Amino acid sequence: MPRIIGELTRFGTVGVIAYVIDVALFNLLLVTSVGDALGTASHPIAAKAISVTIAVIVSWIGNRYWTYRAQRGRTKRGELALFLLANLAGMAVSLGCLVISHYMLQLTSPLADNISANVVGLALGTALRWWLYRTYVFSAGAGGGRARGSRQL
Repeated sequence: MPRIIGELTRFGTVGVIAYVIDVALFNLLLVTSVGDALGTASHPIAAKAISVTIAVIVSWIGNRYWTYRAQRGRTKRGELALFLLANLAGMAVSLGCLVISHYMLQLTSPLADNISANVVGLALGTALRWWLYRTYVFSAGAGGGRARGSRQL
């Protein structure tokens, strides 16, 4: 049990850092002159896609070299490919929540966009990413076994 608590603590810390970057950049692109200049102020989906992409890079570095450093068993390239796929799945959840809120429910204020993308979408996407990271991305590889030297939970 202490191992999973440590894993969740590290995962959460990396996630909080990535979240702050994601939300700050999303809002920068949505409600400032930077967003006006880049054309993202009137396109929340583009703003969110950019902010998530930057946050994903930060998250990969943090999870690879801190959270799951002892559990890695794949090549860097294979791990990165799976990490990107897991994050695309998480981003799809977040963007899906934003699309439903903004376009289907017509909740178009920046506050509504933030709640749908950065609260509801993030919570659902985070749960999916955590499961995918520990089950596929940072596991020992295609055989489903654990990396050398790592212990089972």
